[in-house]
Amino acid sequence: MKDTGALKEIFPSSRVKTDQADLMHWGTDWTRSFDIAPQAIVFPQCADEIVALVKLARDRSLGLVPSGGRTGLSGGAVASNNEIVVSFDRMNQIKEFNSTDRIVRCEAGVITKNLQDYALDKGLFYPVDFASSGSSQIGGNVATNAGGIKVIRYGLTRDWVVGLTVVTGKGDIIRCNRGLVKNATGYDLRHLFIGSEGTLGFVVEVEIRLAPGPKPQRVLVLGVNRLDDILNILECFQQRIVLTAFEFFSELALQKVLKHGDGQRPFPESCAFYALVEFDAEADEEAAIAFEEALDRDWVTTGVISQSDAQASALWSLRENISESIAADTPYKNDLSVRISEVPGFLSDVDHIVNQHYPEFDVCWYGHIGDGNLHLNILKPESLSIDAFFERCHQINPELFNLIEQRGGSISAEHGVGLLKRDFLSYSRGDSEVGMMRELKAVFDPDGVMNPGKLLSV
Repeated sequence: MKDTGALKEIFPSSRVKTDQADLMHWGTDWTRSFDIAPQAIVFPQCADEIVALVKLARDRSLGLVPSGGRTGLSGGAVASNNEIVVSFDRMNQIKEFNSTDRIVRCEAGVITKNLQDYALDKGLFYPVDFASSGSSQIGGNVATNAGGIKVIRYGLTRDWVVGLTVVTGKGDIIRCNRGLVKNATGYDLRHLFIGSEGTLGFVVEVEIRLAPGPKPQRVLVLGVNRLDDILNILECFQQRIVLTAFEFFSELALQKVLKHGDGQRPFPESCAFYALVEFDAEADEEAAIAFEEALDRDWVTTGVISQSDAQASALWSLRENISESIAADTPYKNDLSVRISEVPGFLSDVDHIVNQHYPEFDVCWYGHIGDGNLHLNILKPESLSIDAFFERCHQINPELFNLIEQRGGSISAEHGVGLLKRDFLSYSRGDSEVGMMRELKAVFDPDGVMNPGKLLSV
């Protein structure tokens, strides 16, 4: 398509952007290693406009790339091949709330934090939470089955979605499940679209179940010198209390946060690792018993517990601000998961590989260790260009993903596959599975217009 005339038959000119600055802004996500080359950005306000756009795309062989908060880290929202970017920024309304069902219906462009605040105003709780909740959008959360910091207690986005409205690659509008608790009428297509990264269809509305209002929480940060003790600590606490979160981060990660000006050390002494535990405040006594046992067994060296909401927030900031604090180091990120019992051995093996190949690179570890999700961040030395650094890091991926395959893990725990890990999908999925994925893609998107090139190689 050489001009935007056909697009302007669907959208008013104010909702079609082609300026270079706009293309660069809406045509990418938080990854920085891919070319950005969309031909236009469009801003639909309803499902019917997206249906018309899909029909145009099929007629003219155009690629469509969904764009939400653009906080992804896998290149899933990157438009690098003359595609049309479909921004959901204007589809941002919370449309309906049913207090009996505790279900909220919202458009795909609703900011995650806005939904969380809406739930609290209703005396309820939307528990899927992560550092980018202030800018990520619900549609993108669904497309990647976002997890975050409370998965150990509340699960993933998938666990809270009770209905979806989707425009498929055929231009059909599908309404999945419609908020039902029980629905034994065949295939639940809702779960095909959750985590599909916009490759089968674009989510336009979501029905989400809300939880009862949260109880007051307590946050405990522990100093840990031996990685193998992390699982002992987790088991020790889980035997006595229900955990809302169990996170960990390394001393280097803490140093980066402090250098960035975000907070202060939780206690005077430094440790190799830190565990952050969140739990209901009413379980203080049981938590104290667990802490004493961990201390007696030399699993932890010290700890500090929040005495107020402000202190709890300050302790959480030591974990949640890591990603922002290392951004200036242009980290090469890998979002990995293994079974929880495999975490210490896997982390040790990965450290060995990175140190063997790149002894001069700093490695920053953190993650949701309570659900087996680790974030590996290799930091760029000032002496290397971005391209040279990324190329060197790419070289160890096969060796790294071999470890994942051996341990039955995932090459992408919560950021999706996108462009970044598309060519490594076979390390987590067998040939038969990948073949079935391709067949599903052909059913829902026969002309390959929906987020082309993502998740599955052409």
